[in-house]
Amino acid sequence: MTSGENAPADAALRAEHDALARKLAVRRSVDATRRALYLAFAGLISVGLTLKLAWDRWGVLAPGAVRKVHAGPPLLFLLAAALAVTLLALAARAFRRARALGREEDALFARFRALRDRLRLDP
Repeated sequence: MTSGENAPADAALRAEHDALARKLAVRRSVDATRRALYLAFAGLISVGLTLKLAWDRWGVLAPGAVRKVHAGPPLLFLLAAALAVTLLALAARAFRRARALGREEDALFARFRALRDRLRLDP
């Protein structure tokens, strides 16, 4: 076959290559991972707050210290615990989404490399 017969096929492959290059220019998995890390950090901070509130209510006191007993349920502790659980659950979901996006991007990149080899764009 001559190069003239391959021209339409090469043009289609080149169009697919260019479309993949535009799609792979922005790595959405990196943004999703960053969001998941922010959520995990906020979740860990809220876990620390929850532990501090629990220690203040039920922890061992220093010798000679007297504990003030508050009537009713520990509302701040419960709110902090609910916030911690929610943030950590959202972080886990965001990490799963980031991994799925990463796998999709890896498959697209493999196709992109195959197209570059087929079109002989790399020396």
